[in-house]
Amino acid sequence: MFRKEIKVLDCTVRDGGLMNKWQFSKNFVKKVYDTCVEAGVDYMEIGYISSEDQFPRDQYGPWKFCAEEELREIVGDNNTNTKLSVMADIGRIKFDDIRPKSESVVDLFRVACYDYQIDKAIELAHHVMDKGYEATINLMAVSKVAERSLNEVLEDVAKSRVGTFYLVDSFGSLYSEDIHGLMDKYTKALPGKTIGFHGHNNQQLAFANTIECIIKGANMLDATMLGIGRGAGNCPMELLISFLKNPKYKLKPILRIIQEEMIPLQKQIDWGYFMPYMITGSQNDHPRSAMAWMDSDQKDDYVAYYESVMHGKDI
Repeated sequence: MFRKEIKVLDCTVRDGGLMNKWQFSKNFVKKVYDTCVEAGVDYMEIGYISSEDQFPRDQYGPWKFCAEEELREIVGDNNTNTKLSVMADIGRIKFDDIRPKSESVVDLFRVACYDYQIDKAIELAHHVMDKGYEATINLMAVSKVAERSLNEVLEDVAKSRVGTFYLVDSFGSLYSEDIHGLMDKYTKALPGKTIGFHGHNNQQLAFANTIECIIKGANMLDATMLGIGRGAGNCPMELLISFLKNPKYKLKPILRIIQEEMIPLQKQIDWGYFMPYMITGSQNDHPRSAMAWMDSDQKDDYVAYYESVMHGKDI
């Protein structure tokens, strides 16, 4: 599956940080960065840009804030072919927090929003573009968005200057037929724009759904080392790179960091396919309750969790 237009974005630190409040060591983040550079990954998403008055520094690691000085400790001036990305949530960042591109090593801002925030997302995306950055809009939880609302979102994005729009399977609940329908809708509504895909692995479909998106024309693809990410995690980078058959991507550095860093880390953080995440995925629910269950002393009582989720439903 070789297509030169395809770009791969690593969100190991940004999405994986949802499991430990972004308290990765600088040594770990540097190894992820070095791996992305050596492996030919097009973008590395190093974390969020967030206002510090909303998130206490003593509770969150530096990759929740991505201060310029701390980014430069990792990447220097980033004179590589791997571009640096950050994510910004609507309502959690101030325009004044964003410096001009000429003063930053960041290349790409990904603006994350819900359907009712699309006007604010476009405003923020245009703002960062005017400051010299690339921008995408990532519409979260599309599996919960009503068709009329989605149509309105796409109409607004089509009129915007934003060049990339993401299909995001936030709950890992989409199946191949859902992917096909949404990709058809996105590509028809957004001619000339790039479609991206970010999948979660609650039902072990993140990689399969990424392939379906590629077949349907998506050219911006998210993945993480050993699939680390919120709850069940994301599409594994090692699977995606092996599939793409593009000679610019190298698998060996990815295998090295998995062996040396990700496997030991997985003994400290429970991400990946576990029954509570499967249950929320099958129910098209946010995994927050599953994550809380996995942190409790009942983590292995799958039946009790299932009954708590299905309370009031016919089970």
